[in-house]
Amino acid sequence: MPSLGDVVRDWHRGVQAVARGDWGCALRLFSGDPEPPARMCFNVGCVHLLAGDPEAALRAFDQAVTKDTCMAVGFFQRGVANFQLERFQEALSDFRLALAQLRENSTIDYTQLGLRFKLKAWEVLFNVGAAQSRLGLWAEATRSLEEALSKGPEGARDDLHAALDQLQKQAPLQPRQVPRGEVFRPHRRHLEHLEPVDFLGKAKVVSPAIPDDQHEGTQPQQPQVQGADGEVRPGAAPRAGDTVSHRTATSCGPRMPSEAETEVGSGQVAQVICDEQRPCVEQVGKQVPPGPRVAGGLDSNPSEDPSGAGGVAMVGPASLVTVMVQCAFTLALKVPRGADLSTLRTLLSQALPHQAQHGQLSYRDPSNKGRWVPLPREETLQRAWRDAAAGPGALQLQCRGAGGRPALYQVVAQHNYSARGPEDLALQRGDVVDVLCEVDQAWLEGHCDGHIGIFPKCFVVPTGQYV
Repeated sequence: MPSLGDVVRDWHRGVQAVARGDWGCALRLFSGDPEPPARMCFNVGCVHLLAGDPEAALRAFDQAVTKDTCMAVGFFQRGVANFQLERFQEALSDFRLALAQLRENSTIDYTQLGLRFKLKAWEVLFNVGAAQSRLGLWAEATRSLEEALSKGPEGARDDLHAALDQLQKQAPLQPRQVPRGEVFRPHRRHLEHLEPVDFLGKAKVVSPAIPDDQHEGTQPQQPQVQGADGEVRPGAAPRAGDTVSHRTATSCGPRMPSEAETEVGSGQVAQVICDEQRPCVEQVGKQVPPGPRVAGGLDSNPSEDPSGAGGVAMVGPASLVTVMVQCAFTLALKVPRGADLSTLRTLLSQALPHQAQHGQLSYRDPSNKGRWVPLPREETLQRAWRDAAAGPGALQLQCRGAGGRPALYQVVAQHNYSARGPEDLALQRGDVVDVLCEVDQAWLEGHCDGHIGIFPKCFVVPTGQYV
């Protein structure tokens, strides 16, 4: 069984073979998977049509519509294969099946699925009329083309009028089909993942030239010490009674006791849930647990703090290490009911300076299945206060970072979207998404419920258009 990477690689090479007209190579690459998906079967059928083998194309399109019974373009192309085999009754049935799969829509755009083709209802009706003309059903063919004329764009009216003139002369029509050389292509995200990625990179040694350099992330060179077994090891042996000072550069400050609530007048308590990095705090004086002894050295015993405050003696910067810590915690603030956004951010800035300026504030909406709704404007916050006043619970807020990136605008999900990879943003119908970036014509990058990812633009609508 080939791996997913091999399947995508052969798929891409097959598309390139179709572009240069190498039908044999394309068929070999598209047929490498023993259990090909419907789109791969469709590609095989299109290549057989290009190679002039409608019988083999018919078998491939049969597999495609069997695997995906809603593939309108598969029925459309199978009708073309039957038409070329002069099986006009079967072709008429396939064109009608394609029309039924359109579900009264004027167009199905297959671009997002990898096929640069839009199946239009008027083209399917044109093919229905072409098959009827071959069966001698001239009146039915005329009605089919008149219906196509009513649904077709302005640019197609001349061709449809010319086809109607042919039917008046009882001249048969030729069907329309997918443009020559167009097949399903793999998604560009899958192609990007085919290239090998060096996650580790090249190793390099970072050491300051000045021994007292305290640049974060570097340490001075350590002296070499010869152990009892004669082996040279880095690091000096600790002396008896020495202690080690441990400096921690962390993103989480000391735990806030329950009595450290901020009092701002009288009113209700607003519970603020902050799931963002806290400001950097240095803690000097934490004792390092005893580690293994260096060969040739003595036991390292911590000295007692002469002041009784739990501190330890200070040593040189060579013994300091950097530890980065991420944590999540809950902070309770007492604020007046109806406080505005500036008041909330002022309270947050007393404990969380960075998050108060750059964090995304959201509130839990009890009427929307408890989802987190962003607070971009003052009106949204006041509505949240009114919802909290109507219910028994307190107002629950959340402060999460969006990488310090501003939201361009907001959209609402009109369909559910399941994430297919770690870079995707899963959506539920009704979710409000902050759009951070327009990736391309088909994809957006957004922030929703504390998560950032990409999602298809067709799954969302602007907030003012959501019904």
